[in-house]
Amino acid sequence: MSTFFLLLFLSLPLFTFSQPQTPLAPSPAPLLSNASDACNGIFLNYTYTQGKRLPPRFTDKSQQPYSFQSTAIILNHDLNELQSWQFKVGFQYNEYLVSASNAVIVNGSNGIPGNVTQDTVFAGFPVTDLKSAVETAGDENQMSVEINFLGTQYGVADPDVPMPTSISLVNDGYICRKPTLTAKNLMEVCCDRDPNFKVNVTVDAYLPRQSGDLTIDYDVLRSYDTEYYAQVKISNHNPLGRLDNWKLSWEWMREEFITSMKGASPSVVDPESCIFGSQGAYYKDFDFTNALTCEKTPTIIDLPLDKTNDSTIGMIPFCCRNGTILPTSMDPSKSISAFQLQVKKMPPDLNRTEIYPPQNWKIIGTLNPDYQCGPPVRVDPGQYPDPSGMPVNKTAVASWQVVCNITEQKGSSPRCCVTFSAFYNDSVIPCRTCACGCQPNPSQTCSTTAPALLLKPQSALVPFDNRTEQAKEWARIIHRPVPNPLPCGDNCGVSINWHVNTDYRKGWSARITLFNWGETNFADWFTAVQFDKATPGFEKMYSFNGSALEGVNNTIFMEGLPGLNYLVGEVDGANPARDPRVPGKQQSVISFTKKATPGINIAAGDGFPTKVFFNGEECSLPTSIPSNSVHKTAAAMSLWSPLLAIVVLFVMQQ
Repeated sequence: MSTFFLLLFLSLPLFTFSQPQTPLAPSPAPLLSNASDACNGIFLNYTYTQGKRLPPRFTDKSQQPYSFQSTAIILNHDLNELQSWQFKVGFQYNEYLVSASNAVIVNGSNGIPGNVTQDTVFAGFPVTDLKSAVETAGDENQMSVEINFLGTQYGVADPDVPMPTSISLVNDGYICRKPTLTAKNLMEVCCDRDPNFKVNVTVDAYLPRQSGDLTIDYDVLRSYDTEYYAQVKISNHNPLGRLDNWKLSWEWMREEFITSMKGASPSVVDPESCIFGSQGAYYKDFDFTNALTCEKTPTIIDLPLDKTNDSTIGMIPFCCRNGTILPTSMDPSKSISAFQLQVKKMPPDLNRTEIYPPQNWKIIGTLNPDYQCGPPVRVDPGQYPDPSGMPVNKTAVASWQVVCNITEQKGSSPRCCVTFSAFYNDSVIPCRTCACGCQPNPSQTCSTTAPALLLKPQSALVPFDNRTEQAKEWARIIHRPVPNPLPCGDNCGVSINWHVNTDYRKGWSARITLFNWGETNFADWFTAVQFDKATPGFEKMYSFNGSALEGVNNTIFMEGLPGLNYLVGEVDGANPARDPRVPGKQQSVISFTKKATPGINIAAGDGFPTKVFFNGEECSLPTSIPSNSVHKTAAAMSLWSPLLAIVVLFVMQQ
């Protein structure tokens, strides 16, 4: 009997009273609820699974970081295949995403890891398409994809749950209902087919090509087991879009590396990461000194013009223009840039049909608009001229398209600004304070909120740092207060003055002047102005080539005539020890007729542009226009002068 009790005691669990037991975390809600069965479209859900407090510890709860793990599922219950899925999550707790399985970030300047605050769009990788139940006999492994998120959020501690504001499908042709919280940690939504969406009827196996401000084609020209050759073509479709000294970057997802290029080059040629990485371990006999770059995220730059006919690194159509891509409105032949590259692959992709395009495409230029690029989408194979010179086109092995659109990045500042002046007012309204952002550590104390001081016309020709005394003296003359501290500068590399020159019964004229305050020279520059009413009256431009732009409402496009198409940078004055630096300058007069714009009031604001662009970048405008009080006084005087003369004559005769 004693032996029986001893065995029974040993079989019982061991308890301890020295430390309290850690309670078990509640079981997460099921990844798919019964609501998915009622959805005849695309079913989405987002489940928060767990999290914990992270060091350091803060007394301010809003600053306290916590880890979070969550899972999203996209399930295709539609009749058709969902191609190139895109999934939007409305993060709201300053989340920093460390990893996301089966997905890459489409929007935003950051990749993974990186901040994903507010609406973040994910695209599938490597699984981009979700088949339907009809195609797979209900195989959910082919109908769905699971995304596992790991990251950091701030301020939401247990038992509260850091759920997003919303989840939705971004693909065209679907309308998502309002998301519902079916549990504290589970959000679900069904996205139905949009009955008003017109589907392009096509027999192609892939999605049709899309339009955008800028498109990038990634065409695989030749494919082998361990490598392939590809061509990248960048095409500008926006009449006001432009790139100078473009820099293109992407992210390799399968440990690929570039061994050679023609028409472009990595900004840094360095095979070191391959030699000491998995690539060097696999390709033991490969001479990596000949490899161009093994960076996971390489930056590609264009070649200079003199390499166009170089038989080793040039000889690619549309290559070697020093990174300049012009709008088609200037020169269609210069609106494209292209290059070719040789790509080495890594296991397990050693098969000529296993080709994965790079992800997270980004492109930037100098003093150009910001572009936001989508994911590469598989499209029908493109065609390109036969390199042998035969009058035939060859078809690519496989093609992907990346669509980039001009967007205003959060927190970004313009790179150019505008000043206004008129013949009826002696002052120039300058660029706004910090129009192009303020320096983080200015050399002297200045106010970032004080309005910029009015200027006399001569002061607009002087660099900002040399205007102080002139601006203060002008304020004293026109009886305007001078703030203390003085306003900060505009910090713009380019400024444009718009001056209303004349205003008469049948027409009016203006003068536009471009100032380059930086050291960068601008070849083949252009500028464009938009008006609410004045554009139909555009008549002639005298020193520039100008025209009303087709397809863009109320826009006048201007570029330099031959010999005037170069806007040089700032240079020293005649006596550098005494004289301020001199900006590069281009100027022209523009005439308008009032016949096509009856009722136009130039001095009231119709003679000033509502938007101004330089090389595709939208410039910052002043907050006001020149006062026309002097103009009105002069007009009144001219009306009353004859009557006043008669009165004076009558008094004298008495």
